[in-house]
Amino acid sequence: MMLRNDADACGGETPRLLVVANRLPVSAKKTGENSWSLEMSPGGLVSGLLGVTAQFDTKWVGWPGVDVNDEAEKDALSQSLAKMKCIPVFLGEVFDQYYNGYCNGILWPILHHMGLPQEDPHDTNKTFQTQYDAYKKANRMFLDVIVQNYQEGDIVWCHDYHLMFLPKYLKEYNNKIKVGWFLHSPFPSSEVYKTLPSRSELLRSILTADLLGFHTYDFVKHFISTCTRILGVEGTHEGIVDQGRVTRVAVFPIGIDPDRFIRTCKLPEATQQINELKEKFSGKKVILGVDRLDTIKGIPQKYLAFEKFLEENPNWRDKVVLVQIAVPTRNDVPEYRKLKKQVHGLVGRINGRFGSVSSLPIHHLDCSVDFTYLCALYATADVMLVTSLRDGMNLVSYEFVACQEAKKGVLVLSEFAGAGQSLGAGALLVNPWDVTEVSSAIEEALTMPAEEREKRHRANFQYVNIHSAKKWGDDFMSVLNDNISESEMQLREIPLELPQQDMIQRYSQSNNRLIIVGFYGTLTAPMSSETKEMDLKLNPELKGTLRALCNDPKTTVVVLSRSGRDILDKNFGKYNMWLAAENGRFLKYSTGEWVTNMPQNMNLDWVDGAKNVFKYFTDRTPRSFFEATETSLVWNYEYADVEFGRAQARDMLQYLWAGPISNASVDVVRGNHSVEVHAVGETKETEMGRILGEIVHRKSMTTPFDFVFCIGNFLEKDEDIYTFFESEILSPKLSHETRSKSPSSNHSLKKKKKVSFNVLDLKKENYFSAAIGQTHTKARYVIHSSHDVVDLVHKLAVADPTTRMTNSFSDSEIYKTRNANASSKSSISSFRRKELENGDTGQIDM
Repeated sequence: MMLRNDADACGGETPRLLVVANRLPVSAKKTGENSWSLEMSPGGLVSGLLGVTAQFDTKWVGWPGVDVNDEAEKDALSQSLAKMKCIPVFLGEVFDQYYNGYCNGILWPILHHMGLPQEDPHDTNKTFQTQYDAYKKANRMFLDVIVQNYQEGDIVWCHDYHLMFLPKYLKEYNNKIKVGWFLHSPFPSSEVYKTLPSRSELLRSILTADLLGFHTYDFVKHFISTCTRILGVEGTHEGIVDQGRVTRVAVFPIGIDPDRFIRTCKLPEATQQINELKEKFSGKKVILGVDRLDTIKGIPQKYLAFEKFLEENPNWRDKVVLVQIAVPTRNDVPEYRKLKKQVHGLVGRINGRFGSVSSLPIHHLDCSVDFTYLCALYATADVMLVTSLRDGMNLVSYEFVACQEAKKGVLVLSEFAGAGQSLGAGALLVNPWDVTEVSSAIEEALTMPAEEREKRHRANFQYVNIHSAKKWGDDFMSVLNDNISESEMQLREIPLELPQQDMIQRYSQSNNRLIIVGFYGTLTAPMSSETKEMDLKLNPELKGTLRALCNDPKTTVVVLSRSGRDILDKNFGKYNMWLAAENGRFLKYSTGEWVTNMPQNMNLDWVDGAKNVFKYFTDRTPRSFFEATETSLVWNYEYADVEFGRAQARDMLQYLWAGPISNASVDVVRGNHSVEVHAVGETKETEMGRILGEIVHRKSMTTPFDFVFCIGNFLEKDEDIYTFFESEILSPKLSHETRSKSPSSNHSLKKKKKVSFNVLDLKKENYFSAAIGQTHTKARYVIHSSHDVVDLVHKLAVADPTTRMTNSFSDSEIYKTRNANASSKSSISSFRRKELENGDTGQIDM
């Protein structure tokens, strides 16, 4: 995937990227009056954006890490930072409640599955609300600085949970700004996140970004399910669909700069330190831990597991040492002081039990260490022990792998670290809460044969080397650019109203016509809030003209629906048409037998459990109804109270995800006033080729279709049926022979005679696609409502003089029907106004 060459569009100028994070990647020290010394921090985002900075003129926006109140000092610091392409955001008095309060006191515990902390009832100056207000104010301050420095065409990349309101503020300022947002921490399950008082506002804010990035698929899954359950939006493999707008959500595992660690290990200084460490721990195996002294890092669990290992393996007591680097953090917070006391108590107890005057099993350091010395420790260790209780990624494990080129030590890694999904192939994955399991993993790591150690190290080293921090930055920016580029190219004006006169003229002049029509909302009888029976029935006004249309020898009509076979049989069993039930999984000519394209290994064990959930909510939501087919379930609350229906739909999704479909291979679609669960891969477009092949075979066709009309009230994901025919116009390669060989053909179907002609001979002007009552659609045209479908079918039925002579209705009847429906029509502009008022644009075809 290549980055778009925006420089060409900008007259040769390098495009600009604004990287916005809570903290600038610099360390600032005051050296005198209005003078500062600055040093760029190694690692982190700096190394992550090494490749990106070569393609962009990159500016960094963030808090400088120091409090500056004097305006002259602010100017001096800003000028010094400008030389390093850094732009400071001075947060002042809002910093404490924003950073220590809402960011680290509320959001951080939630994101790390620790739950919402208790509000201090005695501190009225620091409540959830005051911290939330400070958070929003701080995000506004970031926006103000960006606006002051923004140039047209800049891309803005926001980082982490400190800036969840910034995407929304940026889009409000200028909706054309390209905005990416990346979360460097875990994202919790919806059950944890939903306890956050401001949950919906934060989600909707980051959903205004163009691309959202997470470290692992687990975090993406949690995020999408959270949005689905809390906001009631639709989650797809692309991301989140909300009111017709798609926010791309993708996985970008961050890495390190492996070359930096490899080079450092070969430096003379590092080599000397490695030799000193080997001499110091001569005759002993070294287990290494490098963590912040943080509640999520699992240091107490690590020590308890090591203690159990020493208890159960007395022969190892003088032959192994655990070196733990515990970098102090937030010493001013009581919980962290308590953790430090607990850790020190464990170290004293274990050293007291198993140590001696000359040897201690644990070497615990409450400090950070020099980078070269850290690399020497990595290179010396036989085992790296990572017992995080919850980690976004944990790059310490990557650093250890990069430094182990010579020794090929073993990585024991918590399954709750994001790195577990990346390095799991070469590591020993453990549950840090299971002391016995971690103890056993330590023994396995210490006794692992050299051949297996080398194999495991090779797998992890290859991953770390390829998936570097540079690749992470390149990948994110590439997808962001491609995502925006594609959306710009695909941006279409609201489709035109169907040109009925032109369509009917081309219809009458064609030789072999194909009409593909949906059922629900297209051919169904109108249902009002007074309708007592929620039953899908063919509109009685269509019966005569539809029969005439189907009897035309030049016309092939296909009803393509999500509905089951029974419903289609009941409504169309007496018509000379093709019926495609459950999106084409089942197909038949109305007077024939159903044939199936169901995969033999399709697992439908989830259906009964999901059906119980659907029935439960149908019983409790007046005027709602659901339809069950063999591969799908659809619950519709179109005629229920709107707000109550939406609330019930959100609850239904939670029940479904928690139970019957938790591990099922299904797609869940949240439509307009509907919830659908269906087997994966069940779409109209995927079945269209097989349907055409079957029609050609059964009718013994020798003349290709030269006119196609496709109309429906389809789900967004089913609108690929429209583009299916668009692609055949551009590249007309759809022959009956190729379709007969296609993977979608099922062995249960009768073997077809090969025919060499193309199924379609379709010119662009002879293909018409129309969506009913939609503005966000892949169809070429729109038609206002199902009332207009009645009028249109009448016109088609009498368009061909041959057909008109054989049917028993006149032009006067058609005009009468058209006039009767005139009052129900609305203009496209009024429909747009209604759409904006209601906010719901998705449709559902059953």
